[in-house]
Amino acid sequence: MKRIFLIAMATSVSMFSFAQKKELKAAEKALKAGKAAEAKATLTSIASLAEANAKYKDQYFYLKGQAANNLAEYDDAIAALKQVGGKKAGDAETLLAQIAGNLVNAAIEDNKVKNYADAAQKLYQAYEIDKNNQDYLYYAASSAVNGGEYDTALAHYIELKDIGYTGISKQYFVTEAATGQEREVSETEYGLYQRSKDYTNPRVAESDSRLPEIVKNIALIYSQKGEVDKAVEAAKEARAANPDDIGLLLTEANLYIKLDRKDKFKELMEEAVAKQPTNPDLYYNLGVINAEQGDVAKAREYYEKAISLKPDHENSYLNLSALMLSEDEAIVTEMNGLGTSRADNARYDELKQKREDIFRSAVPYLEKLLEVNPKSADAVRTLMNIYGTIGDTAKFKEMKAKLTELGG
Repeated sequence: MKRIFLIAMATSVSMFSFAQKKELKAAEKALKAGKAAEAKATLTSIASLAEANAKYKDQYFYLKGQAANNLAEYDDAIAALKQVGGKKAGDAETLLAQIAGNLVNAAIEDNKVKNYADAAQKLYQAYEIDKNNQDYLYYAASSAVNGGEYDTALAHYIELKDIGYTGISKQYFVTEAATGQEREVSETEYGLYQRSKDYTNPRVAESDSRLPEIVKNIALIYSQKGEVDKAVEAAKEARAANPDDIGLLLTEANLYIKLDRKDKFKELMEEAVAKQPTNPDLYYNLGVINAEQGDVAKAREYYEKAISLKPDHENSYLNLSALMLSEDEAIVTEMNGLGTSRADNARYDELKQKREDIFRSAVPYLEKLLEVNPKSADAVRTLMNIYGTIGDTAKFKEMKAKLTELGG
């Protein structure tokens, strides 16, 4: 009896194996015929047996991955194909790469129609296929931000920071000999253009690091969630790992503005200036913070330094003029509070002259701003008010006409 039982069992196993092989062939035939749903159903019917059978396991998971891919069920496709080994491993890798490419292309189309949430999901799926392509994760985070999926974006950005992603890549440039215009080209084009007389000055550069942007976005999301302390910690951690990165320093500095820690902002901005003494925007920001803290002389010094480094720095001209005019309110208040005595009348005349002198001191900065940007409605409007106050009717009318022309 024992021998008969054992023979029967062996026969049963053989029959099961035959059934699995038959169903796998049926699924494969259905896939070739474009019947992915039918193939999926067939594979589902033998799932528990095929997954446990080492002989057919790789073929089963490969076919399952194919079916899921054809049905655009990418999570299932990726999960199945990652379990394929043996002789089918190469085929599985090829199909995974195709899926990643399809996901990225689909995400690009989603972004075009502002379907950001789906784009973010597809890009993350592509990243799960190819963890070496960290750009996928970066763009998944960007799409999540655009779609308002801030928790998802935060998780992606934190992962990017933790793996040390910078996104730095090589950039290739050549200059057209005929026009003198430099343009960016691909690596392949660069190799060809180097040998062409039509192009000169070939150069290779590195793109900017994306780490400051990533940390900045982590900080902004934490700030939006009311967790500014976490934002500051993220910036500090990134700066500790990249102490010379001016972008990270500025990110941390801007966080202190949100915390109303203007003293700390000022300290970090001064550190930034020490690192980049020829950066006009740094001096401008220091001018802003000193103006807010009431140090007019220091603010003026910083604005003028920004202008010396960048003569067309519009905001510095505008803020310098505003700095000059900042005393006006106090003067007007005092004038309005004076009586009609001889002493008060004398004081009124004195203040009136002082006010006109202040206005005149702002004029050169505003006129220079108009040279830099003739369409600055702010400059035109302020000049119109100044000329009206000091009684320069001709200039007042000129600025009024210009403001109308600008639509102001």
